[in-house]
Amino acid sequence: MKTTKYYLAAITCFTIWGFFSLALKPIHDYPSLDILFYRVFSCSILMLLISFLFRRKKIQDTIAIFKSLSTSEKRKALLLNIGGSVFLMANWFTFIYVMNHVSVKATSLAYLVCPILTTLLAYFLLHEKLSKTQWISVGLSITGCLLLSYADIMDMVFSIIIGFTYACYLVSQRVNKGFDKFIVLTFHITLAALFLLPFYPAYSGPVPTEFKFYFCIETIAVLFTIFPLFLNLYALSGINSSTVGMLLNINPMIAFALAAFFFHEKIGVLQIVAYSIIFVAVVVFNSHHLFALKQKYILSSKDSI
Repeated sequence: MKTTKYYLAAITCFTIWGFFSLALKPIHDYPSLDILFYRVFSCSILMLLISFLFRRKKIQDTIAIFKSLSTSEKRKALLLNIGGSVFLMANWFTFIYVMNHVSVKATSLAYLVCPILTTLLAYFLLHEKLSKTQWISVGLSITGCLLLSYADIMDMVFSIIIGFTYACYLVSQRVNKGFDKFIVLTFHITLAALFLLPFYPAYSGPVPTEFKFYFCIETIAVLFTIFPLFLNLYALSGINSSTVGMLLNINPMIAFALAAFFFHEKIGVLQIVAYSIIFVAVVVFNSHHLFALKQKYILSSKDSI
């Protein structure tokens, strides 16, 4: 199917992000702002180097496309890309702060809330259509999140903040079309770096000296930022933001498993039930695509006989 590659991109992206805590937790003693500073600066430098060394033609094409736009289209493109950078930066900071100073479970819940917020924003702002089955899936997701918030209401508050920033990013980038995705991502991250640069001298701590810090930061920059974000933007070019948002549930389900079995955070029966409901919601939401893949497999099997 034409959309399968976009589904695979989204699934790969969110699977990678599910393991983010493995790179972030070892440096939890460092201030959240320092981690944000070094993550964004590292990503920006790496992406600028890649762009200017290997993608000069794409940069020229992107500039030419932008110049060819009307005044209103240029204004829209700038708004979408500047806004995308702001949403991304806000999401990163709140995520790092909550993971290192609240709990892994709270960040996990954030990316369970995010698909609901993304679906609702896409429905009201982008007028994306949802089937009755998909609305049932959204209802199941809301039920799961309410069960999780019952144990700790503050986790839900933090989760809504994190989830809303990323939902806004997903929805805004769904309509940000016509430009090379890698160049767009380079712009987002470089702009975020420029936003943060004036604050670095006043708000950063002592320059880290541990090898562990820089190893984790570079791992986060390449494996947990540049690569998955590129896959995310690629997925948004082929499937609806509500679908990408719902697939985002893969991320917190993996994070939840890590919290329970690797970090040994206390997990209750209520949480297990809630995550099970949300897992069912993801399957239900994407059942049309899963059914189509099954039909394609059956037909190809018959043809090969």
